[in-house]
Amino acid sequence: MKSNTQNAKIEAITEKTLVLGIDVGSETHYARAFDYRGVEYSKKPFKFSNTEAGFVTFKEWILDLKEKTWEG
Repeated sequence: MKSNTQNAKIEAITEKTLVLGIDVGSETHYARAFDYRGVEYSKKPFKFSNTEAGFVTFKEWILDLKEKTWEG
């Protein structure tokens, strides 16, 4: 049954899927973004602080990627 669940998750990934990897730290986080094929969107990780302002910049980064990738 486990493979059926894994296959369902894989099948849910489409060309419009943004895959994010986040290295969580106590003060600073690092994020990377990939397309559905595993191709990275940025050449280096996006660094943001563990504050409200840091998460606002992280959200802006994601929205910017979305605009450049799917709407631009």
